[in-house]
Amino acid sequence: MRLAALLCLLAALLVQKPAAEDSNLEVIHRIKTEAFDNSKVMEQLAYLTDQYGPRLTASPEFEQAADWAMSRLKEYGIANVHAEKWGPFGRSWSLQGYTLEMTAPRYSHLVAAPLAWSAPTEGAATGEVLFAPVIPASNRFDLGASKEAFEKYETEWKGKLKGKVVLVSEATAPKPTTRALFRRYTDAELAEIAQAPEPVHKLAITSVDEMKVPHAEEAAEKYFESLPNALVDQFYDRRQQLRKEEAKFFRDEGVIAIIRADARAHNGLLFGEAAGSHESKDAMAPATFVVTEEQYSRMVRLVEKKQPVSVRLNLEAKFSDHDVDGLDLIGEIPGQKKPDEIVMIGAHFDSWHTGTGATDNGAGSAVMIEVMRILKALDLKMDRTVRIGLWSGEEQGLLGSKAYVKAHFADPKIMEPKPEFAKFDAYLNLDNGSGKIRGIYLEENDAARPLFDQLLHPFRDLGVTTTTLKHTGGTDHLSFDAVGLPAFQFIQDPLDDGTVTHHSDMDTYTHAVPEDLMQASAVIATLVYDLANRDQFMPRKAMPAPPRT
Repeated sequence: MRLAALLCLLAALLVQKPAAEDSNLEVIHRIKTEAFDNSKVMEQLAYLTDQYGPRLTASPEFEQAADWAMSRLKEYGIANVHAEKWGPFGRSWSLQGYTLEMTAPRYSHLVAAPLAWSAPTEGAATGEVLFAPVIPASNRFDLGASKEAFEKYETEWKGKLKGKVVLVSEATAPKPTTRALFRRYTDAELAEIAQAPEPVHKLAITSVDEMKVPHAEEAAEKYFESLPNALVDQFYDRRQQLRKEEAKFFRDEGVIAIIRADARAHNGLLFGEAAGSHESKDAMAPATFVVTEEQYSRMVRLVEKKQPVSVRLNLEAKFSDHDVDGLDLIGEIPGQKKPDEIVMIGAHFDSWHTGTGATDNGAGSAVMIEVMRILKALDLKMDRTVRIGLWSGEEQGLLGSKAYVKAHFADPKIMEPKPEFAKFDAYLNLDNGSGKIRGIYLEENDAARPLFDQLLHPFRDLGVTTTTLKHTGGTDHLSFDAVGLPAFQFIQDPLDDGTVTHHSDMDTYTHAVPEDLMQASAVIATLVYDLANRDQFMPRKAMPAPPRT
């Protein structure tokens, strides 16, 4: 009996999480105390948004915010703080002022926002509104159908748009808002996220011209997930080319301006990105605005009833006549024993311009600056160098982080590692809004799961419970993962990111949750400390083969 009891006790000890052995709980307590009691994360976010936001890549506002961020990192004692140029990116564009008003049949001040890289008007202009919608393809992945649809549009409307203000979005029936605008993940949702991804057969095609996109949107999304990374980049380049062709047509036709509604719009919100190309080799799109769904549908109903509608508008913007470079912001805490080995954290620093770039991604940038502050303030001893990267050009296709990876680690077109590649440990990214961290996406790196399960265990009581092999897209960890470097994005509570703030005029400081950003700062600072002091590197996937051409 005594032997049996001893064996049971031994078995229980073996299955317990080894967090107390492999994580310095005293250090974790110090990190949490600094992150919670002495937090500077909201102060940093206020500067990035209220004073320096928005931060459109290559704009004067971005450069001013970058100067502030670098000076703040230096104040915290971070070493080797500098801006690394990449590019050229494209035009510098800075919004100076705008108005959009309906003058007939009744006056109405229109709640609007110009899209980035719109051409300014030559003073105030007045024009008659014409409803000429561009009918989209059945799904956004079907480039062939999109091109064919616009070719039909050009044939139908050529010679009929001069001097008009054109409503180019489809008219849609009003949709009541039925889903919660603010939410956190439930245990059931996290359990679903934790499930292993279904196997996807990667298609052996090398050109978007070979794509055979299913008609249904959901099936098209799954098809898109089966495409190689190089083909995804090619797809986005081709889609951007279609947008350039659309902008050129409207410009050549002599429209006064374009007004759009956005499919995401609801409850008076404005969502918007770019009007056309940001490259100086391409002429800018005509002055282009988004307005609220409520105001857009009113104008459509009036025009369809043969009631003349007129608007008065003005758009002032400063822009360069040549391409300028983008900037990535870099800083380090040098390692004490292995200074040439790197643990890296990052977030994208740029934003769109309708709000002030708070949750996308001032929040991630503020947290990563705070992580560096915490580690330095506590004077924690770390073997490896910890490096922060704050990226530009993410909103135009991860351009800044791609350029950094190509310059320092490997060119994804040839997959030949540079000397720094072998000294790289891991990259941690934060870019899913203001929500607290609930776990981490492992990007199918099976060998990393036991390590993260162990390192995140001390934060289970703060809601960090989930590791998943699943892939998540759309942000800068992909630039590192694309060349085989261990790179991860955190799972975050959705809050109102996907419903209210993402790329909208409500992406402002008041939509950030202080407690969540403090929690994220503590979690990431602890992970960085642990990774910087481990004997071994983070497990890696194999470097992918060069893309087929």
